[in-house]
Amino acid sequence: MLKQRIITALILLPIALCGFFLLNGGDFALFIGVVVTLGAWEWARLAGLVAQSLRVAYAAVVAGLLMLLYLMPDLAPWVLGASVLWWGLATWLVLTYPRSSELWASAACRLLIGLLILLPAWQGLVLLKQWPLGNWLIMAVMVLVWGADIGAYFSGRAFGKRKLAPQVSPGKSWEGVYGGLVLSLVITAAVGIYRDWSAGELMLGLFGAAVVVLVSVVGDLTESMFKRRSGIKDSSNLLPGHGGVLDRIDSLTAAIPVFAVLLWAANWGAM
Repeated sequence: MLKQRIITALILLPIALCGFFLLNGGDFALFIGVVVTLGAWEWARLAGLVAQSLRVAYAAVVAGLLMLLYLMPDLAPWVLGASVLWWGLATWLVLTYPRSSELWASAACRLLIGLLILLPAWQGLVLLKQWPLGNWLIMAVMVLVWGADIGAYFSGRAFGKRKLAPQVSPGKSWEGVYGGLVLSLVITAAVGIYRDWSAGELMLGLFGAAVVVLVSVVGDLTESMFKRRSGIKDSSNLLPGHGGVLDRIDSLTAAIPVFAVLLWAANWGAM
Protein backbone atom coordinates (compact mmCIF):
# COMPACT_ATOMS: atom_id res chain seq x y z
CA MET A 1 0.00 0.00 0.00
CA LEU A 2 2.78 2.44 0.93
CA LYS A 3 4.65 1.64 -2.29
CA GLN A 4 1.47 2.29 -4.31
CA ARG A 5 0.91 5.60 -2.54
CA ILE A 6 4.46 6.75 -3.25
CA ILE A 7 4.38 5.73 -6.91
CA THR A 8 1.01 7.41 -7.46
CA ALA A 9 2.18 10.58 -5.71
CA LEU A 10 5.36 10.73 -7.78
CA ILE A 11 3.32 10.49 -10.97
CA LEU A 12 0.57 12.91 -9.99
CA LEU A 13 2.62 15.61 -8.26
CA PRO A 14 4.42 16.97 -11.34
CA ILE A 15 1.19 16.80 -13.36
CA ALA A 16 -0.68 18.74 -10.67
CA LEU A 17 2.08 21.34 -10.26
CA CYS A 18 2.33 21.94 -14.00
CA GLY A 19 -1.43 22.17 -14.34
CA PHE A 20 -1.87 24.57 -11.45
CA PHE A 21 1.02 26.89 -12.09
CA LEU A 22 1.97 26.71 -15.77
CA LEU A 23 -1.46 26.74 -17.40
CA ASN A 24 -3.53 29.89 -17.75
CA GLY A 25 -6.90 31.03 -19.04
CA GLY A 26 -8.95 28.40 -20.80
CA ASP A 27 -6.24 25.75 -20.45
CA PHE A 28 -6.24 26.17 -16.67
CA ALA A 29 -10.04 26.10 -16.51
CA LEU A 30 -10.06 22.92 -18.60
CA PHE A 31 -7.42 21.24 -16.44
CA ILE A 32 -9.36 21.96 -13.25
CA GLY A 33 -12.56 21.02 -15.04
CA VAL A 34 -11.22 17.54 -15.79
CA VAL A 35 -10.42 17.02 -12.10
CA VAL A 36 -13.85 18.27 -11.03
CA THR A 37 -15.60 16.13 -13.65
CA LEU A 38 -13.82 13.03 -12.32
CA GLY A 39 -14.95 14.08 -8.86
CA ALA A 40 -18.51 14.34 -10.19
CA TRP A 41 -18.32 10.79 -11.53
CA GLU A 42 -17.29 9.65 -8.04
CA TRP A 43 -19.94 11.76 -6.32
CA ALA A 44 -22.67 10.12 -8.38
CA ARG A 45 -21.80 6.87 -6.64
CA LEU A 46 -22.09 8.54 -3.24
CA ALA A 47 -25.47 9.86 -4.34
CA GLY A 48 -26.68 6.32 -4.97
CA LEU A 49 -26.27 6.01 -8.73
CA VAL A 50 -24.99 2.49 -9.33
CA ALA A 51 -25.26 2.21 -13.12
CA GLN A 52 -22.10 3.39 -14.86
CA SER A 53 -24.15 5.12 -17.55
CA LEU A 54 -25.91 7.28 -14.95
CA ARG A 55 -22.63 8.19 -13.26
CA VAL A 56 -21.12 9.20 -16.59
CA ALA A 57 -24.26 11.20 -17.40
CA TYR A 58 -23.98 13.13 -14.12
CA ALA A 59 -20.30 13.85 -14.81
CA ALA A 60 -21.28 15.09 -18.28
CA VAL A 61 -23.88 17.42 -16.76
CA VAL A 62 -21.27 18.84 -14.41
CA ALA A 63 -18.85 19.31 -17.31
CA GLY A 64 -21.56 21.16 -19.22
CA LEU A 65 -22.27 23.43 -16.24
CA LEU A 66 -18.56 24.20 -15.90
CA MET A 67 -18.50 25.27 -19.55
CA LEU A 68 -21.53 27.46 -18.93
CA LEU A 69 -19.83 29.10 -15.95
CA TYR A 70 -16.72 29.72 -18.01
CA LEU A 71 -18.78 31.40 -20.73
CA MET A 72 -20.77 33.40 -18.15
CA PRO A 73 -18.25 34.71 -15.58
CA ASP A 74 -20.84 37.10 -14.13
CA LEU A 75 -22.36 34.07 -12.39
CA ALA A 76 -19.26 33.69 -10.18
CA PRO A 77 -20.60 35.74 -7.21
CA TRP A 78 -23.80 33.68 -7.17
CA VAL A 79 -21.93 30.38 -7.33
CA LEU A 80 -19.52 31.33 -4.55
CA GLY A 81 -22.32 32.85 -2.45
CA ALA A 82 -24.29 29.61 -2.72
CA SER A 83 -21.17 27.74 -1.64
CA VAL A 84 -20.81 29.79 1.55
CA LEU A 85 -24.44 29.09 2.43
CA TRP A 86 -23.98 25.40 1.68
CA TRP A 87 -20.91 24.99 3.90
CA GLY A 88 -22.72 26.74 6.72
CA LEU A 89 -25.56 24.22 6.34
CA ALA A 90 -23.07 21.34 5.94
CA THR A 91 -21.55 22.19 9.32
CA TRP A 92 -24.94 21.68 10.94
CA LEU A 93 -25.60 18.48 8.99
CA VAL A 94 -22.28 16.98 10.11
CA LEU A 95 -22.80 17.94 13.74
CA THR A 96 -26.29 16.42 13.79
CA TYR A 97 -25.54 13.25 11.78
CA PRO A 98 -27.08 10.64 11.57
CA ARG A 99 -30.34 12.38 12.41
CA SER A 100 -29.74 14.95 9.68
CA SER A 101 -29.35 12.26 7.02
CA GLU A 102 -33.13 12.09 6.69
CA LEU A 103 -33.00 15.54 5.06
CA TRP A 104 -30.69 14.49 2.22
CA ALA A 105 -31.52 10.81 1.83
CA SER A 106 -32.90 11.07 -1.71
CA ALA A 107 -30.59 10.67 -4.70
CA ALA A 108 -31.87 13.92 -6.19
CA CYS A 109 -30.90 15.88 -3.08
CA ARG A 110 -27.45 14.31 -2.95
CA LEU A 111 -26.86 15.03 -6.64
CA LEU A 112 -27.78 18.67 -6.03
CA ILE A 113 -25.40 18.81 -3.08
CA GLY A 114 -22.68 17.51 -5.39
CA LEU A 115 -23.16 20.58 -7.56
CA LEU A 116 -22.87 22.85 -4.51
CA ILE A 117 -19.58 21.19 -3.62
CA LEU A 118 -17.92 20.79 -7.01
CA LEU A 119 -18.93 23.82 -9.09
CA PRO A 120 -17.81 26.48 -6.55
CA ALA A 121 -14.46 24.73 -6.07
CA TRP A 122 -13.80 25.07 -9.81
CA GLN A 123 -15.12 28.63 -9.83
CA GLY A 124 -12.95 29.63 -6.89
CA LEU A 125 -9.75 28.35 -8.48
CA VAL A 126 -10.51 29.98 -11.83
CA LEU A 127 -11.17 33.27 -10.04
CA LEU A 128 -8.01 33.08 -7.93
CA LYS A 129 -5.95 32.40 -11.04
CA GLN A 130 -7.15 35.70 -12.56
CA TRP A 131 -6.20 37.85 -9.58
CA PRO A 132 -2.84 39.47 -8.75
CA LEU A 133 -0.42 36.85 -7.40
CA GLY A 134 -2.87 34.20 -8.63
CA ASN A 135 -0.42 31.30 -8.43
CA TRP A 136 0.66 32.35 -4.94
CA LEU A 137 -2.97 32.58 -3.81
CA ILE A 138 -3.62 29.06 -5.03
CA MET A 139 -0.50 27.88 -3.24
CA ALA A 140 -1.58 29.76 -0.11
CA VAL A 141 -4.94 28.00 0.22
CA MET A 142 -3.31 24.64 -0.42
CA VAL A 143 -0.60 25.25 2.17
CA LEU A 144 -3.23 26.28 4.71
CA VAL A 145 -5.15 23.04 4.16
CA TRP A 146 -2.04 20.85 4.03
CA GLY A 147 -0.66 22.55 7.14
CA ALA A 148 -3.94 21.91 8.93
CA ASP A 149 -3.85 18.24 7.88
CA ILE A 150 -0.26 17.78 9.07
CA GLY A 151 -0.85 19.60 12.35
CA ALA A 152 -4.06 17.65 12.96
CA TYR A 153 -2.34 14.33 12.29
CA PHE A 154 0.48 14.80 14.76
CA SER A 155 -1.57 16.64 17.37
CA GLY A 156 -4.35 14.08 17.16
CA ARG A 157 -1.95 11.18 17.56
CA ALA A 158 -0.23 12.80 20.52
CA PHE A 159 -3.13 14.39 22.38
CA GLY A 160 -6.38 13.23 20.74
CA LYS A 161 -8.99 12.29 23.34
CA ARG A 162 -12.23 14.13 22.57
CA LYS A 163 -13.90 12.86 19.40
CA LEU A 164 -14.79 15.56 16.90
CA ALA A 165 -17.63 13.80 15.10
CA PRO A 166 -17.65 10.15 16.19
CA GLN A 167 -20.68 9.24 14.08
CA VAL A 168 -18.99 10.60 10.95
CA SER A 169 -15.25 10.05 11.34
CA PRO A 170 -14.29 8.31 14.60
CA GLY A 171 -10.57 8.90 14.10
CA LYS A 172 -10.73 12.70 14.23
CA SER A 173 -10.45 14.62 17.50
CA TRP A 174 -10.86 18.18 18.70
CA GLU A 175 -7.21 18.17 19.72
CA GLY A 176 -6.32 17.39 16.12
CA VAL A 177 -8.38 20.35 14.91
CA TYR A 178 -6.62 22.64 17.39
CA GLY A 179 -3.20 21.38 16.35
CA GLY A 180 -3.97 21.87 12.67
CA LEU A 181 -5.34 25.34 13.33
CA VAL A 182 -2.28 26.39 15.32
CA LEU A 183 0.15 25.23 12.63
CA SER A 184 -1.79 27.03 9.91
CA LEU A 185 -1.90 30.23 11.96
CA VAL A 186 1.84 30.03 12.57
CA ILE A 187 2.38 29.69 8.80
CA THR A 188 0.09 32.67 8.16
CA ALA A 189 1.87 34.79 10.77
CA ALA A 190 5.25 33.91 9.25
CA VAL A 191 4.04 34.96 5.80
CA GLY A 192 2.59 38.19 7.22
CA ILE A 193 5.85 39.08 8.93
CA TYR A 194 7.85 38.25 5.80
CA ARG A 195 5.59 40.42 3.65
CA ASP A 196 5.59 43.21 6.24
CA TRP A 197 1.86 43.26 6.87
CA SER A 198 0.52 45.92 9.20
CA ALA A 199 -0.98 44.84 12.53
CA GLY A 200 -4.47 45.19 11.09
CA GLU A 201 -3.60 43.19 7.99
CA LEU A 202 -2.03 40.48 10.13
CA MET A 203 -5.14 40.19 12.31
CA LEU A 204 -7.37 39.95 9.24
CA GLY A 205 -5.03 37.38 7.71
CA LEU A 206 -5.10 35.25 10.85
CA PHE A 207 -8.88 35.48 11.05
CA GLY A 208 -9.25 34.52 7.41
CA ALA A 209 -6.82 31.62 7.77
CA ALA A 210 -8.77 30.31 10.79
CA VAL A 211 -12.05 30.43 8.84
CA VAL A 212 -10.52 28.63 5.85
CA VAL A 213 -8.97 25.92 8.04
CA LEU A 214 -12.17 25.29 9.97
CA VAL A 215 -14.29 25.07 6.84
CA SER A 216 -11.73 22.69 5.30
CA VAL A 217 -12.39 20.37 8.25
CA VAL A 218 -16.10 20.54 7.43
CA GLY A 219 -15.30 19.65 3.82
CA ASP A 220 -13.40 16.57 4.93
CA LEU A 221 -16.14 15.51 7.34
CA THR A 222 -18.87 16.11 4.76
CA GLU A 223 -17.43 13.63 2.31
CA SER A 224 -16.89 11.17 5.17
CA MET A 225 -20.55 11.60 6.13
CA PHE A 226 -21.77 10.76 2.63
CA LYS A 227 -19.38 7.82 2.34
CA ARG A 228 -20.57 6.46 5.69
CA ARG A 229 -24.20 6.80 4.61
CA SER A 230 -23.39 4.95 1.38
CA GLY A 231 -21.28 2.29 3.08
CA ILE A 232 -18.26 3.21 0.93
CA LYS A 233 -14.68 3.46 2.18
CA ASP A 234 -13.16 5.36 -0.78
CA SER A 235 -14.88 7.50 -3.38
CA SER A 236 -13.23 5.34 -6.07
CA ASN A 237 -9.96 3.55 -6.83
CA LEU A 238 -8.78 5.98 -9.51
CA LEU A 239 -5.66 6.82 -7.51
CA PRO A 240 -3.98 3.58 -6.36
CA GLY A 241 -3.09 3.80 -2.70
CA HIS A 242 -4.97 7.08 -2.29
CA GLY A 243 -8.57 6.17 -3.08
CA GLY A 244 -10.41 8.57 -5.34
CA VAL A 245 -10.14 12.16 -6.49
CA LEU A 246 -12.68 13.32 -3.92
CA ASP A 247 -10.68 11.66 -1.15
CA ARG A 248 -7.76 13.93 -2.06
CA ILE A 249 -9.65 17.19 -2.58
CA ASP A 250 -12.52 17.00 -0.07
CA SER A 251 -11.00 19.64 2.23
CA LEU A 252 -10.09 21.89 -0.69
CA THR A 253 -13.60 21.84 -2.15
CA ALA A 254 -14.72 23.72 0.96
CA ALA A 255 -11.61 25.82 1.55
CA ILE A 256 -11.14 27.21 -1.98
CA PRO A 257 -14.50 28.98 -2.49
CA VAL A 258 -14.50 30.36 1.05
CA PHE A 259 -10.92 31.58 0.59
CA ALA A 260 -11.95 33.32 -2.65
CA VAL A 261 -14.96 34.96 -1.00
CA LEU A 262 -12.84 36.25 1.89
CA LEU A 263 -10.32 37.79 -0.51
CA TRP A 264 -13.13 39.30 -2.53
CA ALA A 265 -14.64 40.78 0.65
CA ALA A 266 -11.21 42.26 1.43
CA ASN A 267 -11.28 43.98 -2.00
CA TRP A 268 -8.49 41.81 -3.33
CA GLY A 269 -10.21 41.33 -6.65
CA ALA A 270 -13.41 42.37 -8.35
CA MET A 271 -16.11 39.93 -9.38
